[in-house]
Amino acid sequence: MTNPTSTTTASGAPGALAGRREWTALGVLMLPLLLVSMDVSVLYFAIPSISADLEPSGTQQLWIFDIYAFVLAGLLMTMGSLGDRIGRRKLLLFGAAAFGTASVLAAYANSAEMLIAARALLGVGGATLMPSTMAIIRTMFTDPGQRTKAIGLWSGVMTGGIALGSVMSGVLVQYFWWGSVFLVNLPAMALLLVLGPFLLPESRNPEPGRFDLLSVPLSMAAVLPVIYGVKEIPSEGWKTEYVVSVLVGLVFAALFVHRQRTAKSPLISPAVFRGRGFAPAVVLNLISSFGMMGSAFFTTQYLQSVLGKSSMAAALWSLLPTVLVGVAAPVAAQLVQKGVHRAHVVSGGFVVAACGYGLLALAGTDSLWLVLAGAGVLASGIVTVMSQMMDLALGTVPLGNTGAAASLLETGAEFGGALGMAVLGSIGTAVYRHDIPAGVPAAAHETLGGALAVAGQLPGDAGRALTDAAREAFTHGMQAAAVAGTVLLLGAAVLATASLRKVAVRESGDVVDAGTGEPLQAAASEQNNGLTPA
Repeated sequence: MTNPTSTTTASGAPGALAGRREWTALGVLMLPLLLVSMDVSVLYFAIPSISADLEPSGTQQLWIFDIYAFVLAGLLMTMGSLGDRIGRRKLLLFGAAAFGTASVLAAYANSAEMLIAARALLGVGGATLMPSTMAIIRTMFTDPGQRTKAIGLWSGVMTGGIALGSVMSGVLVQYFWWGSVFLVNLPAMALLLVLGPFLLPESRNPEPGRFDLLSVPLSMAAVLPVIYGVKEIPSEGWKTEYVVSVLVGLVFAALFVHRQRTAKSPLISPAVFRGRGFAPAVVLNLISSFGMMGSAFFTTQYLQSVLGKSSMAAALWSLLPTVLVGVAAPVAAQLVQKGVHRAHVVSGGFVVAACGYGLLALAGTDSLWLVLAGAGVLASGIVTVMSQMMDLALGTVPLGNTGAAASLLETGAEFGGALGMAVLGSIGTAVYRHDIPAGVPAAAHETLGGALAVAGQLPGDAGRALTDAAREAFTHGMQAAAVAGTVLLLGAAVLATASLRKVAVRESGDVVDAGTGEPLQAAASEQNNGLTPA
């Protein structure tokens, strides 16, 4: 049984098997992770009650929704690097305290401005929790086989939490007031604060150097404009301000990369990229997030606006596809442990996900089970890829930099999700606007929701005709986007085979060069300095 302040060796060799304490600690870690992921979607049902109570303007309502994800994405790299410096457990507990405090402030907010500020603080807490949990898992599970299983559980909880958030918010708002969707965070955060110091090991980079303050605003200036621009493009179109926002972010991204390459003590150490499998893992994880969020853009609207399900019914139906998610990651881990080449498992995951998009491409305007099956198959393939890429990335970086590595993976996933919604959403929107009948009001021409609103004001057959035409146009747009998603994911399967063909896993679970058998981690001298006790 491992003492919570002990550390693992950094040589990359398999460590002692984790015992009951470590698996219990993993369960404690899963609770805040679940809540952080749920907070992405927890306002779906609460916003009508919030609007009636706080009376936010249209702009304020958008910020209530978006500020959490923006702050989370913008601070991931900063918090991951900070955890490597001050200690991952310390940062995790600080984040839990901040998340709990922000939850109380949000629950009892008496103005839109106060709720926006509380949601921003929730984003700060979330940015500390996500990379810290992944880095601590890498520390606790020194045996590669057990680490793979633990990361698979991490991936499943992360994916399932987003779907569960909307359902939980609907149930809570139905029986309590809107603030309850935030107060539900408190028990899990309190449990983490009480048990974390006893169950979780502390670790940090022993020679991190000075914290590079200039890299913090550079990283945020690189991430936030791009996320904002690509998030708005699907609904608002390719307007100049959004394109400029993306370009500005890319300029700052170039400056950030230059700073990391030239600074004496960069925020993201170049050692992170010396493992041969790390860069492919980040790219393939980004593509998988692209595929996941790109499909979510359509399936949510399909259930509500095409099939006419209520918001609560749509949320409950959307839980069904997550059943397959719980199976995918453990199966993938077992395949790798039994000697199946990781490249084949990952490429197979992309092919399975592409089949999910293929099912969506066959859906009509009354295809509930086909859409749910497509979403489930897609999600299981994506989680297969994500769990393997997280395991590969964390297995190829110096242990002293696991927080930074985890934050890069999560930032890439945020980019991928935003791009998926932007690109596939734009394809679907373009097809919808092409197919919608000419001469309809502008609102009906823009979105399916607008068309249904207009149709509700038209008499008899005219309203029904517009409703049917809009649903057909949206479904056709979803089919076109699904075809594009299928092609992308099949291409990703080829890319995975090509980029991971020299990355293998020994029977022990070590990540090695398939040709030479040498570990694909950074130099041993760096690895030996990977951890220091608390």
